[in-house]
Amino acid sequence: MPSMKLLIDLLDLCGTFVFALSGATAAVRRRLDLFGVLVVSFAAATAGGITRDLLIGAVPPAAIANWHYLAVSACAGVVSFLWCPLIERLRNPVRMFDAAGLALFAVAGTEKALAFGLHPVMAALLGMLTGIGGGMARDLLLTDVPMVLRADLYAVAALAGAVLVVVGELAHWPMPVTVGGAAALCFGLRMMAVWRGWRLPVAAGGGRRGPDER
Repeated sequence: MPSMKLLIDLLDLCGTFVFALSGATAAVRRRLDLFGVLVVSFAAATAGGITRDLLIGAVPPAAIANWHYLAVSACAGVVSFLWCPLIERLRNPVRMFDAAGLALFAVAGTEKALAFGLHPVMAALLGMLTGIGGGMARDLLLTDVPMVLRADLYAVAALAGAVLVVVGELAHWPMPVTVGGAAALCFGLRMMAVWRGWRLPVAAGGGRRGPDER
């Protein structure tokens, strides 16, 4: 449906912008030059969407076929590069932008997977993958352990939002309710995990060296 395609495109572009801000802000903190900031912002903004599109056969991926994605990520990168002190006034801006991008991409990824006829379970998993892909690309480029592999509620929040999208579609809820509720759930879980220090269990002794390690 045209309305569904428009919704997915809008969510994708909004997620692209906020994830690009997340990547660019993190790159500025690492004192990368302008080109480096733009590279990280584009990778953070598009990695999840490109992975999703390749897996569902939507080729060429929207982030490559449509110049708007490059323009939006470049705009976010330049904004972060020129006005980083202003962005830094926000409370923990990288994590806030990251949580917003996670929510938007998880919802958009699930909606697009459902539109392509995927099974609801696989659509939810693909929505989660869409959400976490950009953050993983950003962290790897900046030589950090990807946040999704650490104990924070990151992938879990994306999966919760994706599952709510599937539930809403199966129950025939109004689209604004489904999309808004799923995005709010994902964003809320992620930010509560940041503020409250919620963490998944970590293996006992995980920080100790084993007998074969040097």
